[in-house]
Amino acid sequence: MAKNVLLVGVGGQGTILASKLLSTGLLEAGFEVKMSEIHGMSQRGGSVSSQVRYGETVYSPVIELGSADILVSFELMEALRWLEYLKRDGQVIVNNYIIKPMPVIMGTAEYPDDIPEQLCTIAQTTFVDAAAIAAELGNPRVMNIVLLGTIVKAMGLTEIKWEEIIAKNVKVDFVDINIKAIKAGMEAI
Repeated sequence: MAKNVLLVGVGGQGTILASKLLSTGLLEAGFEVKMSEIHGMSQRGGSVSSQVRYGETVYSPVIELGSADILVSFELMEALRWLEYLKRDGQVIVNNYIIKPMPVIMGTAEYPDDIPEQLCTIAQTTFVDAAAIAAELGNPRVMNIVLLGTIVKAMGLTEIKWEEIIAKNVKVDFVDINIKAIKAGMEAI
């Protein structure tokens, strides 16, 4: 039976890199893995999603509505947008981080202030302040790898050699900070 991980966020947050590292680690651990990504208007601050399915046998890269085991949202409102993909007993991990969409910036819409309450009434939800953790590490750009660490911990994938995966797939100058970030993410949940 395949496990389904849905990663969602806003363009520029590193959602795709996190999902590629996750997929690489799962492949090296011996799982069959399928990944798909949608990044439409991501360069303009639009929604981004990556679907990672893994298990003994995986036939499709697509996660059906109501079948994600875990939904990891890199931005608060994105968790609500994608919630319908979560299983009834699925888990949500949310970066407690706000990126206001253009209609909110332009004043034609409001950013809901009750998103945490909405999420908690619908699903088992864990909030992580990945931006603060990344800032403490000295590089706000590793927020995505902090969130990857939360996935690793939540899905029980800590035995995979993540340090080696990062070393092989990240520019040399950023290996150390990304290793620190994934460890911090594992500790945050």
